[in-house]
Amino acid sequence: MAIVGPSLTELAEIAADLGFHFDAADIAAFRELMRGALDAYSALDRLPDALPVPRHPRLPGGVPSVENNPFGAFARTVDIAGEPKGPLAGKRVVVKDCVCVAGVPMMNGSSIFEGYVPEIDATVVTRILDAGGTIVGKAANEDYCYSGGSHTNARYPVDNPHRTGFTAGGSSSGSAALVGGGIVDMAIGTDQGGSIRQPASCCGVVGMKATFGLVPCTGNLGMEYSLDHVGPLTRTIADNALLLEVIAGPDGLDSRQAHCKVDRYTGDLGTGAKRLRIGILDETFGLPQSDPRTDAAVRDAVAGFTKLGAEVEKVSVPFHSYGGSIWMPRAAEGCLATMFHGNGFGFGPSGVYLPSAMQRQAMWRAQSDRLADTVKLGMLVGEYMLRAYGGRYYGRAHNLARLLSESYDQAFARVDILASPTLPFPPPRQPATNATREEVVGAAFGMTINTAPFNATGHPSMSMPCGWMDGLPVGLMLTGRRFDERLLYRAASSLELHLVREGITGPEARERSLPTKAK
Repeated sequence: MAIVGPSLTELAEIAADLGFHFDAADIAAFRELMRGALDAYSALDRLPDALPVPRHPRLPGGVPSVENNPFGAFARTVDIAGEPKGPLAGKRVVVKDCVCVAGVPMMNGSSIFEGYVPEIDATVVTRILDAGGTIVGKAANEDYCYSGGSHTNARYPVDNPHRTGFTAGGSSSGSAALVGGGIVDMAIGTDQGGSIRQPASCCGVVGMKATFGLVPCTGNLGMEYSLDHVGPLTRTIADNALLLEVIAGPDGLDSRQAHCKVDRYTGDLGTGAKRLRIGILDETFGLPQSDPRTDAAVRDAVAGFTKLGAEVEKVSVPFHSYGGSIWMPRAAEGCLATMFHGNGFGFGPSGVYLPSAMQRQAMWRAQSDRLADTVKLGMLVGEYMLRAYGGRYYGRAHNLARLLSESYDQAFARVDILASPTLPFPPPRQPATNATREEVVGAAFGMTINTAPFNATGHPSMSMPCGWMDGLPVGLMLTGRRFDERLLYRAASSLELHLVREGITGPEARERSLPTKAK
């Protein structure tokens, strides 16, 4: 179709917004000068879409009733069968509702986006189906993925699968709850500041944020190009390694994958932890918000590595304490620029852009009051900092991330893995239905202090269950060198078996940890 172009009144408004001081003659002149550029835009509509074509047949599924929606964790149920054979044959998988599944409506946690139907399968979806997995649903996530709690989805909160009324973590809340509650075998989540690892910790499952760029983000409604990660959530280390093997590697579309190094992540499972060097990251313990019981549970679990023949020592990375500050400008200014000013995809990086999603996302401008307060807060911080300082702090944060990365790499010259609590405290209660705005926002933030620094640097980082506290899981975070996920899985699989044998994890351990009135 031909682009009509702005009216004189519309162009005058645009010029004023851009700070131009035009009179009527200027407006008329520039309107005519725009014609050649707009004709080029019109030509695009005569060309075919260059989008990946989905290969596996499916129906759109439906939204389950409250009674048929365990933990409120499904955004939608579907039944999309993959290939009859493959490494994921027989596995029931859900994908977070910010990840595109062609022909299946999605909402990305927001009433603004609800009902949008993408035309493409994300690369990870295609790979799961090609490997024989069956996709059984879209998992609920937080409003635009902007919460570490599990109470901001536009429909209803996602409940912890182990204790009603407690958070499932966010923003991959539904993915973790469905795996932790035994409803599905595997899930896909996304992680920009801890959104795989936090819910994994809260729900007692394994969640991996792999090295930046290892898993393609093609077909994901991202938040910020340099923070976006897509990854697996599973009940066991072995399943997590298997799913990462399926979804990892370049797809030829995501420009973040230029230096991607793929490995066989199941290759060293069960080979033990002898001679591995584990560093207890000192700066992640004893924080003002830390629960001493969480610190103790993580330290006790890490001590198990000693019994497995590994060397365990305390490691200090002082710069880690600035990691959250280095991450924040990207989470505020960067996410604002990509998600809202950039209509969900931003401008610049090469890759697959989904024009229909961008056009739908642009609708937020007329409906911004419907956004969750967590999203509004992030937007206000980002907009103020951009206007007041012109991107100075966003630029500084990227530069300082190199120093932060180097400080971790120096530690990895001494040890193979850094160990820390995923969350500094057990999963908190969900805010009450009559909670104040301050209580709702406070329950959404404050969880990323240990996780976000590794989004800023791109190091692989995973959460695994390491104990129970009052019937709720405790998560241990293991972080390694870039593209050294295979070593992380080797260490984690050995510790996983040890913790089960010692009765530290598992259903019986949970039962023992329950407060008397909850049993």
